[in-house]
Amino acid sequence: MSSIASGLAVVGLEELGKGDLDVAGGKAANLGELIRAGLPVPDGFAVTTDAYAAAAEAVGLAERVDVGEPAELRRMLEGAPISDELRKAVVAAYRALGDDVPVAVRSSATAEDLPGAAFAGQQDTYLNVVGADALLDAIRRCWASLWTDRAVSYRRERHVDPAGVRIAVVVQVLVDSDIAGVMFTADPVSGARDRVLVDAAAGLGEAVVSGMVTPEHYVLSTEGVLQEWTPGRADVAIRTTAGGGVRHDTPATTSGRLLTAGQLRTLAEHARAAVAHFGRPQDMEWAIADGEVFILQARPMTALPPEPMSLNRRQRVQSMIFSEYLPVRPYPMDVTTWLGRGPAEMMRQITEYYGLRGAFVDYLREEDGVVTRFVPPNPHPGPGILRTPITLVRKAKRFHPERWQDDPRLAQLLARADELDALPLRELGWRALLQVPERALRVIDLSRDLRIDYLPGAALAIIRLVVVLTLLGRRRLLTELTGGAPTRTAASERALAALAATARDDAPLRALFAAKQPAGVVAELENGRFPQFAAALERFRREFGRKETTSPLLVSPPTLAESPDVIVGMVGAFIDDPPQSDRRSRSEDALAELLAHPLLRPRRLRDAVERWVRAAQAGVGYREDSHFYFTASLPALRRALLEIGRRLHDAGVLDEAFDVFHLRWEEVAAVADVDTMSADAVARQRALVTARAARRAELAGIPLVDLRDVVRREPDDDALVTGAPAGGGTATGTVRVIRDASDFHRLQEGDVLVCPYTNPAWTPLFLRAVAVVVDTGSIASHAAIVAREYGLPAIMGTGDGTMTLVDGDRVTVDGTAGRVTRA
Repeated sequence: MSSIASGLAVVGLEELGKGDLDVAGGKAANLGELIRAGLPVPDGFAVTTDAYAAAAEAVGLAERVDVGEPAELRRMLEGAPISDELRKAVVAAYRALGDDVPVAVRSSATAEDLPGAAFAGQQDTYLNVVGADALLDAIRRCWASLWTDRAVSYRRERHVDPAGVRIAVVVQVLVDSDIAGVMFTADPVSGARDRVLVDAAAGLGEAVVSGMVTPEHYVLSTEGVLQEWTPGRADVAIRTTAGGGVRHDTPATTSGRLLTAGQLRTLAEHARAAVAHFGRPQDMEWAIADGEVFILQARPMTALPPEPMSLNRRQRVQSMIFSEYLPVRPYPMDVTTWLGRGPAEMMRQITEYYGLRGAFVDYLREEDGVVTRFVPPNPHPGPGILRTPITLVRKAKRFHPERWQDDPRLAQLLARADELDALPLRELGWRALLQVPERALRVIDLSRDLRIDYLPGAALAIIRLVVVLTLLGRRRLLTELTGGAPTRTAASERALAALAATARDDAPLRALFAAKQPAGVVAELENGRFPQFAAALERFRREFGRKETTSPLLVSPPTLAESPDVIVGMVGAFIDDPPQSDRRSRSEDALAELLAHPLLRPRRLRDAVERWVRAAQAGVGYREDSHFYFTASLPALRRALLEIGRRLHDAGVLDEAFDVFHLRWEEVAAVADVDTMSADAVARQRALVTARAARRAELAGIPLVDLRDVVRREPDDDALVTGAPAGGGTATGTVRVIRDASDFHRLQEGDVLVCPYTNPAWTPLFLRAVAVVVDTGSIASHAAIVAREYGLPAIMGTGDGTMTLVDGDRVTVDGTAGRVTRA
């Protein structure tokens, strides 16, 4: 709580602290804390948010905030009257600093320099302001900078209410620095906390902060010992001008480093003191004048990756697997519904059933409800592992994958999913609506039981075939033999090809596909054009639309049924280039080759081998189809959550229905009646959503599963990208970076598919690609398995393929060596 009396217009920096955010804004409050910590901060004062509020009220700003353009709001504040009381207080505080002393005037917004929202550079700074009149004008301009286009956009992204934000202004004696810059008390790229990074340039620090120069770069230990130094390239230095303002000079040429060993130790000492005081890594600005070091400001480091981890082999394998299943950061609602109680929980129960502990346990770390990092599980055998061989054999003898679709539990699963899909959600009362997600999550118990029973038979059938092929010297046929199973994924590919054939044979429809992007085609269909094709598309959505588009572990991304533009994009890609690959015929050719082996001339032996091949095909088919079916209740869960979000929006809790994913399930389930929520309850929920949205925005550029902790590679000067070999052979083609399902239509026949992850919804793309390069995953990933079935070179777990390879470049993919080189 603030100790500053309400209504004060000017307050000394030394009087401020962390409790004065509402009065003085983030920057000024942090400066007060730095002074309390004993750091050398230039003297100064803050013009409080109350002064801004009075000026805003005087010009009627509140009436224009929701309707006016930012430029209009800025003009209003730049012309705001300065009351006699405020003028006297500012002038008195300014005179106390010295006689017409040069000062720096900086913004200090109430949403600025906070954990999760630094607002760096969003408001304006004025340097070398001299004289009371110039100072008052700079204060007005700082007020106006609260409404720059960039600041308004930044706040909107972080769900900061524009009506509630206010701004103070920091006025400090200007340090006319010889050298200045910034320092980070942790590595902003790797997340390492055992170093201090310092950037320095001659003159005022604004040249470094604004990016005007390439500064000298120092990497220090936390004790200030120099570990690395990179020379800068400073073509300009910002210097003060007599009478006010700044000029851009050409700096004097120097040899060697700008900063001495003693100055580096002093900076590191101040960095340690700031971290100790604030309790977290800091982004700091500093200046040196006449040999004296000053700290100009400090704010919490934002978008800071977690500290690097040391992983054992099992954890690295787990990271590669999870990198494919968690390509995006889960929302709190993901964690507490589908991720926490759906497929991942199902796999935990299955692995524990068979004696393996810790495979899907405690792998996400959260801060204030937001997932901040992935910690690879460390699976290990439990006491039950001794019974596992007997259990596996018993299950394999009783439950045969080729007959699994006759199991009544599958029919029961689909019936429950159909029942949930048919619910009139908008007509349900609040308590009945809250039961729908619970019912959807219980459906997956049937998938769990089916997998427990049928996976052993599938695995043993595949192992048996591997042994037989190895003994016969035909191991190379394994992929093609097992790729012939009839699956729901293969059926969806045929259905897409049929839709493409319909469009190909209808000249006006084909012209529509050629003229418009997928979203445009969907709009035309929704407006009543081509009703027969629209009906066929709708049938496809009903039959195959329960699949995920991003990850089978998440409920926040849309399902395939909700993404008609994705389906249309895939159809459009097949119109001019029909898919040529036929997994079934290639499998039959491989089987014929196998049965022609001289050792299989005896009829009984040949028949047995064919049965074993069919059993292995059924095992592979079960693996894929059980994945298809365990998302059966996912659409109903997502629809129910969005309906809950719609009602919370109507109650004033959310700005849009999708924001419900920022809440945890227990927070929603605790609402007794959405129509009678108290104002306090609404405010609490809104505050949670706002804080979590801001934190999520801060983490947007940090991958949840950082493969730099996982992948260990030898240097390869010739390769653009390297990774795990996952599909043999070599192919040359044009790079096409496909980042998510909305890009599917961009892949052309003969392209190299480069993507961050894949799942079964991506399979049709493999019919057009000549090779596959994936940031995530392993040789057991979906992409690797399908690529091998199609005979495509594939590389998994590159970590940076989508960032390194450029659309349109010609490259050669060596799937055997795991290398991508220029063609």
